Formats: sequence, C-alpha cells, structure tokens
Amino acid sequence: MANSTLASTASATQRTNSRQRVALPARLTWKDQGGAVRFASVTTRDLSDTGAFVECAGTAPLPLFRLVHLQLEQAAAGADHPLAAGRVLAAVWRVERAKGAGPAQGYALRFMLDPTQAAATAMPRFAVPDMAAAC
Repeated sequence: MANSTLASTASATQRTNSRQRVALPARLTWKDQGGAVRFASVTTRDLSDTGAFVECAGTAPLPLFRLVHLQLEQAAAGADHPLAAGRVLAAVWRVERAKGAGPAQGYALRFMLDPTQAAATAMPRFAVPDMAAAC
C-alpha cells in the first residue's frame, strides 16, 4: 500500500510526463488467478507517455500490480503515443474505489515499456549532459 501513500502526496508539478485529459472508450483484458481471460469496458480519464487512468462503470476486481492489456476503441491522437500501436501491456499501479452512488472505480495504469527504448529517448531531468559524460 506504499504506492497509494506516495501517489497522494505527489503533485502535478512533480510529474515527469504531462497528462492529456481525454475520455475515450477502451478495453482492459487480463487473466485472473485461475488463468481465465477477463475483460472490462473502461473510459480513459487521462493519458501520458508512461501511463493512463481509466474508469470502469462496472465492478472489475483488479488488484494492485496485476498485468493488463489496454486497448483504445479509437486511435490515440498522437502517432508516437504507445497506445497508437494497439494493445499496451500495463500494470495496475493504483486502485480508486467509488465513493457515493454507483459502483464506478478507477485504475491508474503504468505502461510496461521496453527499458532500452525508454533510456535511449529520455534523459532524467536532473542530469546535465556534460556531467553524464564525465562519470
């Protein structure tokens, strides 16, 4: 449950990637504990290069760190976005339970990107190129 504590203290200014507020229909697929394939229709709330937040109108019993595939029903706006290629493997990073009326719940998903591609395209924002070469 350490992730939920860290996520609640992080502010939008501490994020490394900008989010785009976009509501698109999507589908989550995963395997449950018995190995059966499950799916749920969801709606994205926001997208970034490294993750997404989706809202589910029904009950989808997804625990933390469950691996899921996210696929948009419509093509993503940018061709360079990970979701533009189709299905993306992601991990459930945070679960939000519904408060009040209705069973809606949300899931923060972190995309499982190839580390060699991510390292080649992005340099940490605190790194200075000259210092990186000297080390």
